[in-house]
Amino acid sequence: MISDSIQTALNKQIRIEAESSQIYLAMASWAELQGLEGVAQFMYTQSEEERMHMLKLFRYVNERGGHAKVSPLNGPDLEFGSFKEMFETLFNHEIFVSESINELVHLTFENKDYATHNFLQWYVAEQIEEEAQARMILDKIKLIGDNNAGLYLFDNDIKQISAAAQSKAEGL
Repeated sequence: MISDSIQTALNKQIRIEAESSQIYLAMASWAELQGLEGVAQFMYTQSEEERMHMLKLFRYVNERGGHAKVSPLNGPDLEFGSFKEMFETLFNHEIFVSESINELVHLTFENKDYATHNFLQWYVAEQIEEEAQARMILDKIKLIGDNNAGLYLFDNDIKQISAAAQSKAEGL
């Protein structure tokens, strides 16, 4: 059986993962309208991956005898000044998610809930990957600067990152 405090914290993380999916979806739509097909594809894939993260938590709460809850979501930003600003927003959001996961892991130690602690290790590793990927993308964006030809190449390059993420998501 899962404790009330862990259940509450996991339900909070469920909401965060759901909001993350919505954030990526809003970014996908914005990128598509900007003609950035590769970026849009990447964001759609990331949105689906975040939804899978949410569902994994949802099922875990219920399997442990808790009650996973669907809660209202905060709406994401729908406009971004530039694709660089959009990816900076993405990076900062991933840091926020990592901090939330870390707080949750800490809570499991305080409550001696080692089953949930072990379950959350997958999320810890996933966030390391998410942050590293976002940093790598921001590094590429810094390299291109204001070069439109570079933006075209970046958009094509990110399609490959998206394909790799899609393959990973299918393996969940």
